[in-house]
Parts: sequence; C-alpha cells; structure tokens
Amino acid sequence: MLRIFEILTLSTHESNIMSDFGGYSGGGSMEAKKQQVMDQVRSELALANAQELINACLSKCMDRYMEAWNIVSRTYINRVQRESQNMGGAGGF
Repeated sequence: MLRIFEILTLSTHESNIMSDFGGYSGGGSMEAKKQQVMDQVRSELALANAQELINACLSKCMDRYMEAWNIVSRTYINRVQRESQNMGGAGGF
C-alpha cells in the first residue's frame, strides 16, 4: 500500500512541476521539450499502473468478501434447516 502512495505522490509531484513550468509552452531547447514529454508520459504511466493495481486489489477484496458471504449464508441456512427438522420431529407437526 505504501508503494501505491509513493507512485501517486511521485506522479502528482511530476504533474505539479509540469504546470509550474507552464507545460510545453515557452522557449527552450528541443531536448528540454523532449524531456518534458518523457516526464509526462512516465507520470501518466505511473498513475495508470497505480490505478490498475488499486482496481485489481479491490476486485480481489470483493471476491473474497463474496466468498465469505456465501459460506456464512450456506452455514446459516443449513443450521436453520436442521433446527427446523429437529423441531418438526420433536413437536409432531
């Protein structure tokens, strides 16, 4: 989880630097503009990777939650059915 925070922080920091320099506008050498583009691409890739990782983690978490829910539900239903049968046999319904 700390790694995700580091990636998001780095990505935000790089985006802030880009806006501080006014994006791609203004004078400067071709090499500087090339570096800006590369930095922005790296930033966007880092953010996309972080979002993909978060989505994967949330998906796995939801799957585990649903598995646990189904186990608890089946166990509860089985118990209610057993108790209902025991009461039915003992009570003579």
